[in-house]
Amino acid sequence: MKRVFLPLAAVAALGLAACSDKAQNETAEAAEAIGADANATMSEAADDVETATDSALGAAENAADSTGAAIEQGADNVGNAADAAEDELDN
Repeated sequence: MKRVFLPLAAVAALGLAACSDKAQNETAEAAEAIGADANATMSEAADDVETATDSALGAAENAADSTGAAIEQGADNVGNAADAAEDELDN
């Protein structure tokens, strides 16, 4: 991101050398506004990525929990069936 702004800043600096004080101030203010907008956009994008990552990880965790519960329930069912078969054989 800085690589894009450095050439723009150099061009702006050269242009400012020939301008009046008022034009220089307005140009500097515009450059600051552009920088602030770029920073805000990057911050927003980072927040969006973080939110999406948290959501995806949460979904994966929920899926893993559900899978674990299903496996545990299946193992319990097998154990119960084995106990029932053993009881049937004992009678």
